[in-house]
Amino acid sequence: MSDGKTGLQLRSLIKSSGELEISLLEVPTPEPADDEVVVRIEAAPINPSDLGLLVGAADMSTAKASGTKEAPIITAKVPDGAMRAMGARIDQSLPVGNEGAGVVIKTGSSEAAKALMGKTVAMIGGAMYAQYRTLKARDCQVLPEGTSAAEGASWFVNPLTALGMTETMRREGHKALVHTAAASNLGQMLNKICIKDGIPLVNIVRSKEQAEILHKIGAKYVVDYSVPSFLDDLTNALVETGATIAFDAIGGGRLAGDILNCMEIAINKTAKEYSRYGSSVHKQVYVYGGLDVRPIELPRGFGMAWGVGGWLLTPFLQKIGPADVGRLRQRVVSELKTTFASHYTKVVSLQETLDPANIAVYAKRATGEKFLINPKKIPHQPK
Repeated sequence: MSDGKTGLQLRSLIKSSGELEISLLEVPTPEPADDEVVVRIEAAPINPSDLGLLVGAADMSTAKASGTKEAPIITAKVPDGAMRAMGARIDQSLPVGNEGAGVVIKTGSSEAAKALMGKTVAMIGGAMYAQYRTLKARDCQVLPEGTSAAEGASWFVNPLTALGMTETMRREGHKALVHTAAASNLGQMLNKICIKDGIPLVNIVRSKEQAEILHKIGAKYVVDYSVPSFLDDLTNALVETGATIAFDAIGGGRLAGDILNCMEIAINKTAKEYSRYGSSVHKQVYVYGGLDVRPIELPRGFGMAWGVGGWLLTPFLQKIGPADVGRLRQRVVSELKTTFASHYTKVVSLQETLDPANIAVYAKRATGEKFLINPKKIPHQPK
């Protein structure tokens, strides 16, 4: 590792020739302004939300490795049909990594910045797959004494997304919710929140093994998308919980429509009178992920009181304002080792992040496969 004046940073570039290039560059570490600090990064997770920038729309089955062990380079082909969607980033070398954690090694002159010197902090703001990061003191969250960078690295994206879901549910007048791809790291956090807060949660998974993961942490309502009885099982869970809002990580195909139809059936089971326009209860599906990139299909059997829309964490936080964001952040910090604990299957160095064998695993976004980057780790050595 360098002296902090320069450091390695992972960059993603999509060329106008239709090729993705991921590499490590030695870049200068900017001097901190008055209200800024320099952090030596020790942990940064690879979240599904990072993959869109890291690999873009490239076909990773075409990935090729070159360069050296210290400075590996990955290239892959971006299909012609996907290049249009990449237009805004073509020929720009972009840093990657939404969140991370590390130790403050230098500060600006403001009191807020100086108070962070030597502290282990969690951070947001991008460009976290690097050895050093200069950023505003306000974008750092001091971790409680005895909390490691690895324990605090995933403090923002998944925890605040999960809390944002229950917060949205309350603000929009619903009393229970549905979550798809529910055995993910995020899904497990959402279960812990709902169990702790007494919120009924219907979990949709795609295998018996995933259902078992959730049952082990105390989930009550788990329905398996892969079994023939799925629609009946989902309807029964909706009758029991009264859930009328769903957060969908899948995005494409029929699932959002199936959820709305089952909600309508569940509502009508207790309806007092028939309406040809369907129930008057509003049913909402928010799509917050794109595990399935096909168009969303909505077989219309759910009346006229419904909505399907997109949901993203950053716009939600902007909408609720600094006071409520502060309240949510404080809850995450106080429950970092319990409700919001993250589990990683592998810790890799910056160089090992560009190993094709590792990319093949984390780019699949498979449940239970979460990687953590440690920029201090020397490549190809045991943890």
